[in-house]
Amino acid sequence: MKLAVSPPAPHIGYIFLVASALLLAIGTHAILFSALLPVRAGNPSTTIKVLDALARDTHYKYLSLFSIPVCAYFVIANWVGWQFFRNS
Repeated sequence: MKLAVSPPAPHIGYIFLVASALLLAIGTHAILFSALLPVRAGNPSTTIKVLDALARDTHYKYLSLFSIPVCAYFVIANWVGWQFFRNS
């Protein structure tokens, strides 16, 4: 017996769209624009403390951005492996 699954509400799609655009904007600033706009010790380039911290950092700003696709790949690979296990 199959259960009827209703599609998700439209606002869920909008939430994913806004979250992905926000991640793209923060990632672009952290990787590209922070290298072009130098931050001096007493004169931050923005008033947002998180973006200024990412601009001053030279190593861990990549960890926060690249961990998202790596975690997504791990979740998908884990789900596919579980499906292979259940259907074998």
